[in-house]
This record gives sequence, C-alpha cells and structure tokens, in this order.
Amino acid sequence: MTTPPARIKQLWIYPIKSCAGMALDECVLTDTGLDLDRAWMVVDDQGKFVTQRQLPRMALIQPSFKGSDMVLRAPGMLALHVSIDAVEQPTQVQVWKDHVPAYDMGNVAAQWFTDFLSKDAQGLPVVQSKRYRLVRFDPDHRRLASQEWTGDIEAFNQFSDGFPLLVLSQASVDALNQKLAAGGHTPVGAERFRPNILIEGYSAHDEDRALQLQISEPNTSVALRLVKPCTRCAIPNIDPATALSHPAVVDALRGYRKDERVLGGITFGMNAIVLSGVDQVLRVGQTVA
Repeated sequence: MTTPPARIKQLWIYPIKSCAGMALDECVLTDTGLDLDRAWMVVDDQGKFVTQRQLPRMALIQPSFKGSDMVLRAPGMLALHVSIDAVEQPTQVQVWKDHVPAYDMGNVAAQWFTDFLSKDAQGLPVVQSKRYRLVRFDPDHRRLASQEWTGDIEAFNQFSDGFPLLVLSQASVDALNQKLAAGGHTPVGAERFRPNILIEGYSAHDEDRALQLQISEPNTSVALRLVKPCTRCAIPNIDPATALSHPAVVDALRGYRKDERVLGGITFGMNAIVLSGVDQVLRVGQTVA
C-alpha cells in the first residue's frame, strides 16, 4: 500500500504576540513568516513585551479580520477595531533582548488592553500599577534571527520569539496525547503549541529530523529550512479556552522530550526560516516533501 504524502493540515497566524491564533485556509508567505503573524505586540509601561507567561488571560483575546480592520474580542469587553493600515506615533520596544522600533496603536487600544489584562484568569480585578499598550512592528526594521542556527542565511522575523515560522506534525501531538491519556489527563489540541504550519502524514517528530520542507504545486514553489528545535516554556500548560493552567502538558513532555541540541531543554516542534517562495500562497492541503 502506498503511503499518502504529507500535507499541510492547518495554517495558523497569531496577529498579536501571545494572544489567540487564527486558523486560515490560505496565507501569503513573507520573508518574516506568514503574513501578519506577530505583527502586533502588547507591552507594559516600560515598553517591554508581555506574554501569557505573565498574563495567561492574553489567551482569551481573539483577533479576526474584517475589511481593513483587525477586530479584537475578549470576555466582558466590547469589540476593539484596530486599523491594519494605520498607526500612531513611533516608539521603541523590547522583545527578549532586542530593542526595536515600532508604532504605538493609540490610547483607545491601550485602555482596552489595560482594562482586560488588569483582571486574573477568573476575571477578578487584580491590584497592579502597570498599564499596557498595543504596538505594531516597524516593517522597515530588519530583526535578524539567530545566525547561530541559520548559519550564513539572514532570516528575519517580526515579534515572534526568534524565527519566522514554527512547524509541527499532528503525529507529534497524537503521541503526546497518548502519554497524557496514560496519565489520566485530557488530550490537548495542536493550538497549545502555537504552530504556524501543522503537518499531517509525518510520523511523530519527523519534523525534528527533516532538514527542509518543499511545497511544490502548480503556481507554488516554497522551500523552508528547519533550523532549531523549539524550546518550551509553561505556555502549553495554559488552556486557550479558559486561560487556566495545569502542569500536565509540560510534565509529560519533560519525560521524553529533553533535547541535547538545546542543552537539555524541553522541545516540541521546529523553528523554520524561508529559503524561497516569498509572496507565494500556502494553502491547507498542499503536499509537503
């Protein structure tokens, strides 16, 4: 029996770093990853990025696109409309060790994020003095991925942790869920791991061993290089539907996913860079070689 080819099962973008993702049927590939992925970010009053690590409630902020607006919805909040094509004043922000130019999205957006993120995962007010602002990556800035992993290739990203794309296989998620079930825990979806490209047709963790992904179909020729195992923090423990955290997921990974390539860190999925195919369209169902 012939083995079916591997295919793209899902495409995801995360317009605002650490907020909910959007599953798409197709998306344009840019040199910084999928179009509008991590184009926005939430920062504190010092201009430093915040994520679900500090604010799990960010998982409940759901973006969608309508015309020229990004529409944000969250429990207990009126919808916030953010223009895709307009920004306000320039600013400087920090994402990990990088200090990069960005554009502030204005006081209305800042108040919306401050109001929502000033509550805990159950929606109860918390005592805190920080205020939060939404910023947009400056597209004229070139934020370079680590050449420790990309070698002589210059790869760029916006507000992602460090690389343009994250690739994961459904079989890897299925293998994890078998371990969770054996421990009496509820299975989890791939969205816990925030991939951009989810592949079906691989065996578990084939993405670890692949050097390159080639997507070649009529009118499409894309090459991606898988360069670095994705080291995992506690975010996969956070249920994206409730923003509540339970240690079962990372505990299960710790039992079998320590990776010497990153000094024994727990890894799941592979970071990837774009070799060719900028401005082409990736679609669910495309064959991956």
